[in-house]
Amino acid sequence: MFIGKVVGSVWATKKEEKLKGMKLLIVQHYNVDMTPLQDFHICVDLVDAGLNDTVIVARGSSARQTVQTDKKPVDALIVGVVDRIDLNK
Repeated sequence: MFIGKVVGSVWATKKEEKLKGMKLLIVQHYNVDMTPLQDFHICVDLVDAGLNDTVIVARGSSARQTVQTDKKPVDALIVGVVDRIDLNK
């Protein structure tokens, strides 16, 4: 899993049948101290995240462990919207 920020969305009118009805968002990776990295992922959103939300993303086979994504071509999934991060340095 990683923490990221929603920076955009992807609209695809033609896509794999199993992805129809799924919202796709572009998420930029962040370090745990909330400094941005240069990595981005297109993620399926199941938690109704929005632009500039800080989110938790599951990747790989973990992204296909939900009822909505089972046996679907999903590699990155937004599984939570972050309210707060407490970090002791």
